Amino acid sequence: MSTALRAVISVVMLAGFYLLGLVQLALVGWLIYEIWQHLHGAGAAKLSYLLLAAVGAVLAGLWRAIRAKPGDPHGLIVTPDQAPQLWQQVRELAAEVGTRAPDEIRIVPEVNAAVSEDTKLLGLIGGVRRLYIGMPLLQTFTVDQLRSVLAHELGHYSGSHTRLAGVAYRGRLAMHETLGGVGNWNVFGWVFKAYGWLYQLVSNAVARRQELEADLASVRVAGVDAAVSSMRELPVVDAAWDFYFGRYIAYGWELGYAPDDVFGGFAKLYQARADELARMREEEPDDETSRWDTHPAISERIAAMRAAPRTAHAVDGRSATALMPTVEAAGMALQREVVDFGTRTVLPWEDFTAASMTLVLQNRADRVFRSAARIAGLPVAGLAEVFGLVEAGRLGELAAEFFPQSTRKEAAAEFADVMATLLGLAAVRSGQAGWQHSWSKPAVLADRNGEPVDFTEIAKLAVAPETVGEARARLAEQGVQVEAVQVVQTRATGQGADVLGAMPNVKMDGTEHADLILLSKGFVVVPAPKSTDDGEKRVAALLSGTSPAELTARYRFIAFEDISTVRIDREVPVNTTLLLHGGQTVGIQERWTSDKVGKSDDVFREILTKLRDRGDQ
Repeated sequence: MSTALRAVISVVMLAGFYLLGLVQLALVGWLIYEIWQHLHGAGAAKLSYLLLAAVGAVLAGLWRAIRAKPGDPHGLIVTPDQAPQLWQQVRELAAEVGTRAPDEIRIVPEVNAAVSEDTKLLGLIGGVRRLYIGMPLLQTFTVDQLRSVLAHELGHYSGSHTRLAGVAYRGRLAMHETLGGVGNWNVFGWVFKAYGWLYQLVSNAVARRQELEADLASVRVAGVDAAVSSMRELPVVDAAWDFYFGRYIAYGWELGYAPDDVFGGFAKLYQARADELARMREEEPDDETSRWDTHPAISERIAAMRAAPRTAHAVDGRSATALMPTVEAAGMALQREVVDFGTRTVLPWEDFTAASMTLVLQNRADRVFRSAARIAGLPVAGLAEVFGLVEAGRLGELAAEFFPQSTRKEAAAEFADVMATLLGLAAVRSGQAGWQHSWSKPAVLADRNGEPVDFTEIAKLAVAPETVGEARARLAEQGVQVEAVQVVQTRATGQGADVLGAMPNVKMDGTEHADLILLSKGFVVVPAPKSTDDGEKRVAALLSGTSPAELTARYRFIAFEDISTVRIDREVPVNTTLLLHGGQTVGIQERWTSDKVGKSDDVFREILTKLRDRGDQ
């Protein structure tokens, strides 16, 4: 079956999806008519209401899909005057592929390239064409590799793939809006789910075939070697991009800091990590795929490329930045266009790393200091108070919270690693050490001479009553003041926490209704309506726009460190009582009618079991 025929079938099926809604509406109208012909009063009214409610949920989703439109184009517009070489290359490629060149080129903050077209009359009439090029590709690809990717995207134009993009968008939206708005027990929804399943199979098959056709256009224009090289390089760049944001930006971003050159930093990391990236390139490409994927597996695409006829092509191994020499300025302009710093403090990379890592250390230390204050019976504590617990022979009480599987004596010895972190923070606060930024390795704590600082040996001395005095003396010799470190956050927060799951519509203390968010550092209790309808959608909307730190600041937060003991009264559905260190109790009861987000109930039981076992030590 040809790609064009598959696309036509996909469009016909989309029309059938809307027609199915009208048929169901007509069916409901006929059923209501029959009900009132044979029944009267409250019984007829109740049945009519149930039918209308069931079909109404389906039709509401269809109506939202009909009215919705694709979002506005994003990214930084690059004009021919700003990047003449890039525009010339794109126009030449378009001519070789046999299609009209795009009207706009936009640089986007993604490891991707794409095309779009504003069409009319279900794609019969073409419109404004846009080519999107990911900034990471410009920074890392060679000219040959970028030519291959651009030829692939322009190949979608020549195959008229973009003509039906708007229809495909509405199809996906119709499925999502309609199926997301019906309950599991809505009979009318069952029919739509089956139809949506079939539509997605056909639509995805069309998409996979279109990708293979565009790949052949890339091979014909740019050559087999360039096409294969770009295909193998894409997952490498994608992994580096994720690593960059996860390891270099995310932690500081959440703590209220931001680097002054977001995209320029990635280019530097990519150059500095050349050896690691080279090892990644040696790995075999992904060969896993399924009928639900919109793209064939990379190995399948490479095999098809290598099987295509070979033609001679001049090799151009220059950096893709040769097509856009102003890429650094473009990166800063793109940053102004798409990055929202909010209220974050924007710093040069070296200062950003130093400020972020110091605050990371402080947050870890605060966790220790809060427990130390509770054990010592003090309002607040710092490193001096932790040393005081060591001198009093009470470190085991504190260490047991961090090493619950060990005896108190064993936990006190194992606490040396935690103590080393506290001493590192003391060195920073005393002005004797600072963080060194690096693109090729993790940031390191170094002294004033730039030599790495290691407090491992002193930390071992600091966890034993008989040697803690020697630890104090050695720290003083290095100018490290124990008193320089105090608690900053006296209450636990969600900074640095991950969302593990969510349980909508639970009962709190037997009466209060709430949505329970499961974080890696504790539970967030969000007030909820008594109705159990749409709990999963409500929680998803909340989590999509709210960070864990914001959740814990806005709603009630029960940190794991604040829980003394856990009693599990029933496993399924969960019924538990938490006893907090302050003496309060919190009852949490899962309802039979509660929504379940994935396997969050299993995650909740696992967390409770660990907390209970910790308290039993």
